[in-house]
Formats: sequence, C-alpha cells, structure tokens
Amino acid sequence: MRFTKMIPNMFTLGNLYCGFLSIGFAANGQFNNAAILILIGMMLDSMDGRLARMLKADSQLGKELDSLADIVTFGVAPSFLVYYTYFYQFGLWGLMVAGLFPLFGAYRLARFNISTDKSSLNYFIGVPITAAGGIMAILTLFGDLIPNIVTTVVFTALSFLMVSRIRIPSFKEVPLPKYGTIVTIFLGSLLFVIWKGTYSQFPYLIYIATPLYVAYLAYRFVKGKNKNNID
Repeated sequence: MRFTKMIPNMFTLGNLYCGFLSIGFAANGQFNNAAILILIGMMLDSMDGRLARMLKADSQLGKELDSLADIVTFGVAPSFLVYYTYFYQFGLWGLMVAGLFPLFGAYRLARFNISTDKSSLNYFIGVPITAAGGIMAILTLFGDLIPNIVTTVVFTALSFLMVSRIRIPSFKEVPLPKYGTIVTIFLGSLLFVIWKGTYSQFPYLIYIATPLYVAYLAYRFVKGKNKNNID
C-alpha cells in the first residue's frame, strides 16, 4: 500500500521538524525543551529505518530525506543550542565556531552516503552525527552541573571526530538487553521524579518523549514475540 510506504518518511519528517522546533525553542530561551526535542529526534531517527525494513518500504527517497533531516536535527540544532547557552558571549567568533559543528557533520554524512563499505557491524568511521548531536543535547540539558569548559572541549572534539578516520565501536553485536534496560531506567527515573514532586522543574516535552518511545519499544517487543511464535 502507498500509505504503508509513507510511514517511515513521516517519522523522518518528524525528526526534521523536531530539529526546526529545537532551534525555535533555543532562540526563545527554552534550552531544556530544545535539548529534549533533539533527543525526541533521535528516537524518531532510530525508528524510521527499522520501520522501513519491517514494512519493506526502503527507498532512495527515504535515505536522502534521512540525511537532510539528520543535518538539521543533529547538526544545526545542537550548534544553535550551544551558541545560545554559552558561545553567544564571544560574539561573532562564538557564532563562527558554533557553525563548524553542522559543517563537519554534513561532510561526514556526505562521505558516508558515497562510501561503498557500509557493511561492518563492528565500527563506524568517525563519530555519527546522530550520536554527536545527542551528546551535545545531553550536555546542554545538564548544563548547570557541567562546567562550560567541558562542553566547549566536547563540542570541539566531536566536530573533528565526525570527519576523522578513527574507527568508533558500534556495539551492535554486544548481546545486551538494550531495550529492556533503557525502558526500565527511563521509567524508573520518571517515577522517582514524580514521587519526589519535582516534575514541574523538568521540561514538559519529556512527558511527550516517554510514552512515544515506550509505545515504539512495546510494538517492537510484540512484533518480535509474534515472529518467534511463528518460527
């Protein structure tokens, strides 16, 4: 069905829209929500490829769209977030340095897209832009606890690591209960926050991210269980 083939692209566009909204929230001083939007974009980015494979809806359009979404959500949005939270005090120099992140990220994506060696499950060549953008979002989210110099060093290092030839372990073949562990920690932390009565201090978008990701993981669990029963 045509609609079925559109579903992965809808998730990719959702990822792109999260990047746009993150820039808007950062410009309005809502830095925590801007960081959460990047993390929601990571969730959507992790879903679109898997959905495309499950629904047998892989397409060249989807691959190109995914790259365009990634450069906005994990390249441009994190650089604006870091600029508005710290680099702004350096004026034009701060803006120019912040601009290096999406430039290097775009180069890394382009190099990956034309690479003929994408089959290794053991490592990535250079840090993926998704991981780099997510790390910067988390550092900004906990900016009150992390010195600015640490954020600056990590920002600079990730910029160059994205275009480096260093092999980064992917851990794809490590037999860990990844989804169960993530959900348990995420929900446990959320329940603790609610129990302590401090939920009003947290960015409200986290309460959108939580059910979204849990619903996806539940769907994958049921899908995998049904597949095992059939086999």
